[in-house]
Amino acid sequence: MTLESAKLKLNCDMGESFGHWTMGEDETIIPYVHMANIACGFHASDPDTMAKTIQLAVKHDVSIGAHPSYQDLLGFGRRSIAHTAEQISHLISYQIGAIQSLASFYDTQVDYVKPHGALYNDMMEDLEVFEAIVQAVMPTGLPLMVLAKKDNTAYLDIADEYNVPLLFEAFADRAYKDDGSLVPRNKPNAVHQNAEDIFYQAMQLANFGTVTTIKGHTLELQADTLCVHGDNEESIAVVKRIYTALTQPIV
Repeated sequence: MTLESAKLKLNCDMGESFGHWTMGEDETIIPYVHMANIACGFHASDPDTMAKTIQLAVKHDVSIGAHPSYQDLLGFGRRSIAHTAEQISHLISYQIGAIQSLASFYDTQVDYVKPHGALYNDMMEDLEVFEAIVQAVMPTGLPLMVLAKKDNTAYLDIADEYNVPLLFEAFADRAYKDDGSLVPRNKPNAVHQNAEDIFYQAMQLANFGTVTTIKGHTLELQADTLCVHGDNEESIAVVKRIYTALTQPIV
């Protein structure tokens, strides 16, 4: 599947099992997404899990994304870890290389890069971290997925300097602050639990390019892709509804 073929693509974190420990419902959810963000071994996954997920993506014609993180299996990559800018570049380059090699082994390719968890959040809060990631992505020629915010100018300026394309991402199940950043997970109501709320936010983003912030304000967001999660039966059901709504022909 090419990254140019749909108006608002659904992306989902996948391949996050590790050994005998299972995380997510990859086989159930993958028919209903366009892009699979595959863990690269530092916050979750292992070579066999990565390979299995790559094969699953190929089977369902789903684009493969590298999903690198801080080296934090115990914390699932959700803890910020102090690094120099050079170390962050090395961290990203190492993980992209791992998944690119496995993708090549299965005669396919990686289409984009999306950092995971705390590294993603740090990238959006600290331009030095963002630039270090951009520098690591640059030699691959791949797009980098980032959060669509109210003002993306600073990120675009850095990405343009290194000729790295950006994919802007919105979230169906996360609450937003007025500047377009996400409400931190440790705050109340940061994650939508109600299926109708998730579906409504997805449709608002897809049809109007807006989201209602946690303070009730309407915020314009220009997004290329929408992140969905499929880690329980209710969320899987709503992902199917979103996918159907986005892909059904307009009469």
